[in-house]
Amino acid sequence: MQRDNLVDLNAFVTVAEEGSFTRAAARLGVSQSALSHTIRRLEERLGIALLTRTTRSVAPTQAGQQLLQTLQPAFDGIAAQLASLGRLRDKPAGHIRITASEHAAQTILWPKLAAILPHYPDLHLEMSLDSGFRDIVSERFDAGVRLGEALAKDMVAVKIGPDLRMAVVGAPSYFARYSIPHTPQDLGDQRCINMRFVSAGTFYAWEFEKNGREYRIRCDGQLAFDDVNMIIRAAMGGFGLAYVMEDRVSQELADGRLIRVLEDWCPAFPGYYLYYPAKRQNSAALSLLIDTLRYRRGRA
Repeated sequence: MQRDNLVDLNAFVTVAEEGSFTRAAARLGVSQSALSHTIRRLEERLGIALLTRTTRSVAPTQAGQQLLQTLQPAFDGIAAQLASLGRLRDKPAGHIRITASEHAAQTILWPKLAAILPHYPDLHLEMSLDSGFRDIVSERFDAGVRLGEALAKDMVAVKIGPDLRMAVVGAPSYFARYSIPHTPQDLGDQRCINMRFVSAGTFYAWEFEKNGREYRIRCDGQLAFDDVNMIIRAAMGGFGLAYVMEDRVSQELADGRLIRVLEDWCPAFPGYYLYYPAKRQNSAALSLLIDTLRYRRGRA
């Protein structure tokens, strides 16, 4: 159906509902003569009269009444849908798609979002977990979560978590067989468990810094995984050293199942940020998400 047909049909419905060209023209914001021309054009195109005109009133013909009964529910439905779209601007509702790493999702996103989702039943959340980098614009994500040091320049970034630290850890059984490394260079004599980024196809370089000196070490070892949980499990089994987020092994360090080394070479770095395109207009749902996740020092 052409757009002009919809305009003409809407004009017909308005005249039939008002029973007057004068009132219908005022409701539509057009002149009475223009409205009369529109109705004549519609009747000529259909080849049948839709309205009976008298000096005092306008009423649908039998054909017009049939058409009106079909059109009114359709136009009412369109009006209701438009009103629903309008409400999306004012209250959190609709779908939000986020891409994040598994660590960010478990430690930051889910604890905070799980607390608010029951209060917004019309908000639907889809979370894609991936350690690699995603193009949130081309892949139609509303926002992404990544470490602050890895954000693109054309994005708005909102800090959602505290600074983080990495930790080099090994099991007591491992250190019973291998010496304790004191500098990053000592890792060349160690067995390391590598992390592979599936999206990039490369092993993650272990990064160290102390007194202005920075090192990126490509470590060797018998094992490599693309899953942090497996890396930690292998480290606890004595298969090598692991380089993981500090908070992922806090309990294992506390109870002695893992031992930390090179701690003074692992300074804090910017934590997680929620990012989204700078040029987009935020929906109420995304605004709620931003406010919920925003990091406020001293608060959980």
